[in-house]
Amino acid sequence: MPTPLKNRIRVFRAEHRMSQSELADAIGVSRKTISTIEVGRYVPSTVIALKIARHFKAPVEEIFSLSEASKGLLK
Repeated sequence: MPTPLKNRIRVFRAEHRMSQSELADAIGVSRKTISTIEVGRYVPSTVIALKIARHFKAPVEEIFSLSEASKGLLK
């Protein structure tokens, strides 16, 4: 089953010329955590999602969004 959460972390990292390791260090998680979130194998906790958004000075909704499949679950 695909993850219900899409993200634009890779895009934000590219715009800021930042590696996965640099982002991980900045928010206090492992590089593997960033990697697994980016590819959709892991849905981050609210705290991690908010830390990522705060780091990029962007609303969390600009980085994370529900996939089309999971939107139907909210009805």
